[in-house]
Amino acid sequence: MKYSFLARYAVAGALFLGAASCDKDEFFGDNVDPNSPGEVPAGVVLSSLQASTAFINSNTIGRVGELFVQHMAGAEGIQTPAYDRYAIRGDFNNEWEFDIYAGALADAQNIIDTGDRSGPAFTGIAKLLKAYNFAVATDIWGDVPYSQALKGSAQLQPRFDKQEDIYKGNSQLEIQSLFDLVREGLSDLDQPPGLVVPTAANDLIYGGSIPRWRKFGNTLLLKFALQISKKEPALAATVIREVLAKGPANYISDNADDFQLAFGTTVGNQNPFYSYNVTNRPGDQIASQRFIDSMNLRNDPRLPRFYSTSPANAAATTTAFGTFTGFQNGSNNAVAALANRSRLGPYLLGNSGDAPVRMLTNFQTKFILAEAALLLGTGGDAQALFTQGIRASMTKAGVDAAAIDAYLANPANARWVTLSGSNTKRQNQIITQKWIALFGNGYEAWNDYRRTGFPRLASVENPSSDSPTIPQRFFYTNGEISANANQVPADRPNITVPVWWASN
Repeated sequence: MKYSFLARYAVAGALFLGAASCDKDEFFGDNVDPNSPGEVPAGVVLSSLQASTAFINSNTIGRVGELFVQHMAGAEGIQTPAYDRYAIRGDFNNEWEFDIYAGALADAQNIIDTGDRSGPAFTGIAKLLKAYNFAVATDIWGDVPYSQALKGSAQLQPRFDKQEDIYKGNSQLEIQSLFDLVREGLSDLDQPPGLVVPTAANDLIYGGSIPRWRKFGNTLLLKFALQISKKEPALAATVIREVLAKGPANYISDNADDFQLAFGTTVGNQNPFYSYNVTNRPGDQIASQRFIDSMNLRNDPRLPRFYSTSPANAAATTTAFGTFTGFQNGSNNAVAALANRSRLGPYLLGNSGDAPVRMLTNFQTKFILAEAALLLGTGGDAQALFTQGIRASMTKAGVDAAAIDAYLANPANARWVTLSGSNTKRQNQIITQKWIALFGNGYEAWNDYRRTGFPRLASVENPSSDSPTIPQRFFYTNGEISANANQVPADRPNITVPVWWASN
């Protein structure tokens, strides 16, 4: 059958469509055939790849993650309150098959396989984004098709590789590690770019800047290293030192270099947060009361940037920044009327849907390096890096420099911004601030929670029978179980079973 690669959203007023198609005897999301891209220019596929990557991070997967980490709560509708209570047995086949495998990953593989026409600048970017999206898949589901995926009719039933092998590699099974895939992409970016180069017209993230893509690639190595640090601390420390040796000019160390995709304000071009929460299903989600309480306890100036106030609700929580109305995750109580709720604020929505989707940022880098300095001995001042992470997040949220200075200098805030006590307590402080900063990136906040157990989030009220506590993974999809039955792991772990990098 034929299918299309399609950019989900337009950016800055332009709609980018990738129309590469292929013929197959049989179609599975992880078996897309990248070998028949037709005459679609690499730039068009690159735009589609980037838009798909941002869509994956901020659409269903992102919303579910936001519920799990209690940034948001389920208010109305069928799906959102159920997801809030961990009832996620409903199939995520669209996300697995179409968004990840037949979307972003297929686009990345098309660019890689047509590298003789597109050149190393394009293939280098594609390999970095391929690594990022495969990490999303394995972080969420655990063992997934990886080394044998994306081969089309040459491999209709790809093996499920173990997560450990995906991250670390396995030469006997010919599995390239995610680290080496990123290094290969960085090597491509170091080559002469060739006749065709990415430009501002098709590179929606970095406008054709190869140095900024190198920074993203090196920061991706930092992210992957910390992800496996619980299981492989020595390997994690080695990779982090490898990146640090290149100097801060070679990884994301400024908000201007954040890996994010900006959106527009016209209908169809707005970011997924706006499309879902304002245009399509405005009643489904509400601010988590737990998150409001956590930020209010810290007198955090990001609160009015993250959520809207609810001045008309007499039962609202009063803070230094106005009144806010949330909802207890999983509650069976009546929810406030739409006009009396705290909903997403300008940080995630922008003026009318033009806020970027933030996938890997300067503040994440600072928190990664602070945790690594503390627990892995990779060098640097953990306190200084921790403070820089808080400052970078507050700056990005729109808090002015004077207010940030005052917040950090206020003795009443010392317990939130000054590392103290045991290493476990200090790690909790770092991850809790990172959890606040990751508002809008539920995927990454959920990763951190599963890896560390921080912040110390209580289970929701009225959890489903599937799990009494915050889930550790997604169920495998019904579509994949049906189409690739011979390869899907026989044990099919329950959502309570930690993935490899989170297990003890």
